[in-house]
Amino acid sequence: MKKQNLSRIVKSVQVGLQKHSPEILTGVGIAGMITAAVLAVRATPKALILMEEEKRRINAELLAEAKKKKQENCVRVDKLKPIELIRTTWVCYIPAAVTGALSVACLIGANSVNIRRNAALATAYSLSESALKEYQEKVINTIGEKKEQEIRDNIAKDKLSRDPVSNKEVIITGRGETLCYDTITSRYFKCDIEKLRKVENELNKKLISEMYISLNDFYYEVGLRATAIGDDLGWNIDDGLIDLEFSSQLAEDETPCLVIGYRLAPRYDFRNLL
Repeated sequence: MKKQNLSRIVKSVQVGLQKHSPEILTGVGIAGMITAAVLAVRATPKALILMEEEKRRINAELLAEAKKKKQENCVRVDKLKPIELIRTTWVCYIPAAVTGALSVACLIGANSVNIRRNAALATAYSLSESALKEYQEKVINTIGEKKEQEIRDNIAKDKLSRDPVSNKEVIITGRGETLCYDTITSRYFKCDIEKLRKVENELNKKLISEMYISLNDFYYEVGLRATAIGDDLGWNIDDGLIDLEFSSQLAEDETPCLVIGYRLAPRYDFRNLL
């Protein structure tokens, strides 16, 4: 029984280390960089002593050579040449250099783990998106477009009820007076369907020429502030054009509200043109 508990503990630790390996490697890398700087500072006084000893040695040799040649004037060295400086002091900085190299390796390792995880996340997202498209197409073929739209309207209605306008700030964009609700960022704002359609058409023209567009490009055009997720999500021409969908609903205060959805959802790796 004790062996089983010990085995579980070991496995839990292994899973935890693997799960948080980027954070651990980054922390170790940062700590190592700080340590390397401290070691370099501590090594400097010793390096200065070695430099002075080397200058005295060189000057002693020059003096002995001058006496041997019976020269009255002897050239003195006040500053070591770069190659002499490195040869004299490099040993002092070995601990700092090794620590710095290991720190860099940890930071590179953390970045590599994040890259692999992001690639796996993008693949999983792509598979989920493909499965969702197939499901939506099958639903439309089974129950018809009218019934499918009714389901979308009910979903939009549920979104408004769960996120009432009374709890939110309504953003005045200057692009219209119709109350609108963005289903991705859950923001209420004033706009109108004509402006939204115009933005959709303009961005689709841009999408055709530039190959991809971020979600923040859409927000900027409708008068909304950029968001962190808006830089990570967007549309790629390989998937098709931007296709907004609208559902007319009533907000909590009975104000007509246009719920904005996306038939072609913005995806994570939209800048990938391969």
